[in-house]
Amino acid sequence: MQRRVFTEEQDDFRGVMREFLRESVASRFIEWEAAGKVPKEFYRELGSMGVLGMAVPEEYSGGGQDDYRFSAVLTEESMYALVNLGALRVHMDIVLPYFLRYATDEQKQRWLPGMASGDLMASIAITEPGTGSDVAGIRTSAERDGDDWVLNGSKTFITGGVNADLVLVVARTSPYQSDARRAGLSLFVVEADREGYSVGPNMNKLGLKAQDTAELFFSDVRVPGSNLLGDEGEAFAYLGHNLPQERLSIAVGSVASAHSALAATVEYTQERRAFGTPVSAFQNSKFVLAECATDIEAGQALIDRALDEHSRGTLSATDAAIVKLHCTELQARVVDKCLQLHGGYGYMMEYPIARLYADARVTRIYGGSSEIMKSIISKSLLA
Repeated sequence: MQRRVFTEEQDDFRGVMREFLRESVASRFIEWEAAGKVPKEFYRELGSMGVLGMAVPEEYSGGGQDDYRFSAVLTEESMYALVNLGALRVHMDIVLPYFLRYATDEQKQRWLPGMASGDLMASIAITEPGTGSDVAGIRTSAERDGDDWVLNGSKTFITGGVNADLVLVVARTSPYQSDARRAGLSLFVVEADREGYSVGPNMNKLGLKAQDTAELFFSDVRVPGSNLLGDEGEAFAYLGHNLPQERLSIAVGSVASAHSALAATVEYTQERRAFGTPVSAFQNSKFVLAECATDIEAGQALIDRALDEHSRGTLSATDAAIVKLHCTELQARVVDKCLQLHGGYGYMMEYPIARLYADARVTRIYGGSSEIMKSIISKSLLA
């Protein structure tokens, strides 16, 4: 069905990014997967193209286009090209909005130009070894020492953690209280060259091989008071403000991934023969492909509706949870069916469907698991 959610300018941007990703990036991506991370030179390349700084105001060396739909186009086209750039999405879709909304003018002058150029790549450090989705249970501490703050603790599963020049850290600035666990959390910007800050090895994951993921350690890391982002003790509320976009971003990538899985499977089943007949000619194959196409079309309609709501500023946390839950579960169904139609070859990493299958599994976990999404949705129904 025809999509009407994007502007003409966004459609033009899609054409540019489609050509760039397929002609200049896809051939390099296998090397990046082997290395376990995207080279930082690539981010600077995107910066020089104006991609990284699209949402950054012009006075801070950006493009002044704060419409998330540009970023959604980039996510879709990267997935269509089988180039999963998760750390880039974290930088643009998750971390940057906090700087744009809560940073002072001095902080924006200090960090936004580098974030737009690719010289300063950023990640966000929330998850801890003992907390997972329980943000209110964070124990990493930040204690005052004169005009500075001293951070201690650790974070895990941090996307972009290896390449990060800036880390947005959620830390506890007042004692943990079991009856008021959401209170006392604050946001700090930690530069990667701070003494006492260290990064663990790049984690060996099931999928997302080119997405650097690491554990971060803070041992008496001293940061100036000017590195506090927003007001002290307000991090939990701040995190809630950007969750709809974070979850929408995951959903956009999930449906785009399902699109790629179906396209690869249609091509494969038309070429692969069994019992002297193309696999696509069997009724079962036709029915499975039809099921996948229908599932994807419904998910795409939901995505486009959510994109429209988000561009108007009306996408609620509950609606974002619905979108993420439906689209990530849809992705799992579609990719699994498509792998099945590949037979044994679907289990071989040389085929795109194997990588899509491995990459898909985590979308039902990060950004809030499917179980968390169901809890959010059910609360809205039973309130």
